[in-house]
Amino acid sequence: MVKTYSTPMDVAENSQIIVCCVTDPRQAKEVVQGNCSVAGRDGDCLSGKGYIEMTGIDPETSKDICEIISSKGGRYLEAQVQGSRQEAEQGDLVVLTAGDKELFMDCQSCFKAMGKTAFFLGDVGYATKTNLILNLIKGITLVGLAEGLSLADRCGISSTDLLNIFQLTSLNCKYLNDKAEMIFKKDFKHVQQAIEHMQKDMKLALDLSDQMKQPLLMTSTANEVYKHGRRLGYDGFDAACVYMRTRH
Repeated sequence: MVKTYSTPMDVAENSQIIVCCVTDPRQAKEVVQGNCSVAGRDGDCLSGKGYIEMTGIDPETSKDICEIISSKGGRYLEAQVQGSRQEAEQGDLVVLTAGDKELFMDCQSCFKAMGKTAFFLGDVGYATKTNLILNLIKGITLVGLAEGLSLADRCGISSTDLLNIFQLTSLNCKYLNDKAEMIFKKDFKHVQQAIEHMQKDMKLALDLSDQMKQPLLMTSTANEVYKHGRRLGYDGFDAACVYMRTRH
């Protein structure tokens, strides 16, 4: 039987290892800093306990959370995941971790339950950076796919023929194939990654690029495409809905 609690503090008081997975960096910080946070009333709820942050966040937020957890006597591990909602349900995620290696080893059974493999990448920040880099590659690629299929539609090319040809080329991979089929069916309600989450990751990648003084021209353009899609009212739909934006 699964026990539920009303606040993060209650969870921390009744757990040895706490896993946090919320919507964005702001909410992730609220769990450790807000009212009834995991630190507890007296700040001693985390002493000797492990804290795993699975929210998609930026490296600086992760380091801030690590500092808070460590100051309360806890151990911290950032654990970012690569994969779709379907892969999560099937336990086929790839887990990227960084931080306390002992905590990483202690949680092997958890990672094996949710993913096909788990990597330990070193100090806090490396997992979040790696995750953002992979996500920006996906984000740019999806915009390219959407624009290509939009052009094919304008040219009157059969979507069935195009998909069959696509699947026989080196372009074919599970991610793009799934997105292409979603676009052909115009069915964006079966969400693998919502457009607002994709755009959040693109923005976080751009923030990281600013810190590193690394130009990301394609990422910047793709981010604007996703923002426009959100402005058109597609929040809550799969990121492949950006195709609808490219048609106008």
